Amino acid sequence: MTSSDANATSPLTGKDFFHVSPMLLFPETMNDFSVYLKHESGYTLYCHADERFTEKHRRLLYENGVAEVYVQLKEKDQFERYLEDHLGEILTNEALPLKERSRVLYSVSSSLVEETFRTRLPSSIKRESFERVTAMVRKGTEFLSHKDSLRAMASLISNHYQTYTHSVHVFVYATAMLQAYDLPREELVQVGLGAVLHDIGKSSIPRRILDKPGRLDREERELINTHPVQGVSLCATMPLAQTALNCILFHHERMDGKGYPSGMPAENIPLPVRVVTVCDTYDALTSDRPYAPALEPYAALKLMRDEMNGAFDLDVFKRLIGVLSDSRIV
Repeated sequence: MTSSDANATSPLTGKDFFHVSPMLLFPETMNDFSVYLKHESGYTLYCHADERFTEKHRRLLYENGVAEVYVQLKEKDQFERYLEDHLGEILTNEALPLKERSRVLYSVSSSLVEETFRTRLPSSIKRESFERVTAMVRKGTEFLSHKDSLRAMASLISNHYQTYTHSVHVFVYATAMLQAYDLPREELVQVGLGAVLHDIGKSSIPRRILDKPGRLDREERELINTHPVQGVSLCATMPLAQTALNCILFHHERMDGKGYPSGMPAENIPLPVRVVTVCDTYDALTSDRPYAPALEPYAALKLMRDEMNGAFDLDVFKRLIGVLSDSRIV
């Protein structure tokens, strides 16, 4: 198949491309990336970067049964930003398989959180980054309220620990759990923001400490334990509700009062914080960290029950088990 707009054959090889569903390309949009078709002898340019992707482009793909189109790896950042800009349309598009929409949410959120953590100002998050994260959380919260969304996301969740992907995982688990509680939609969004940003303070901790394979010494542990306070400081100029700030500041508090930074008693720990705390712990235990290999889901829950007795709200912990069971994760 050729397009009247472009039919130049590229000498590039498969390692230069990644494939995407043509259903992710919206008619009448101007894109910063080129779209290619694959055939026996190579790849053919189908739509130039900065050329309007028209209804005709899309119709020709559909009429010829094209299930995949290709974008150059060097333009992956531009494609990710395109997905972010159209995230709401993608997540609500019932014509797209749930798994495909889940993959887009995971990809966009991981890239965006990584960028936010990496490009923050010395003492605060950039306002533009915050607004983009808020938009993603708002759309993601709506998507995760639907039945089977966590099950679709589950297979995408990696056990390779990175702070930014861990933050996305905690957002996904916490949002899925909170569907059982009668919280206003805007409060769910604020909890989602708190979950996504709960470890932003770790961006102020030296990598040598975060990635240390062995036991931390006392000074290193004390420094790690400052990350909730540093996280709130980094978010101080952003319009976050107290619900979100509580999740950032108190996610290492325990129901038995032995947590940090305040050693807060159980009655003072808000429900959203309790939810973020169990999700944070569960995802950390099921991820490969520098000092410990990933546990299987059942083993992680058993450890939380038997070796962290008193740390968690029992009802919230049971809710986590129920959500994981309903999603066929355990």
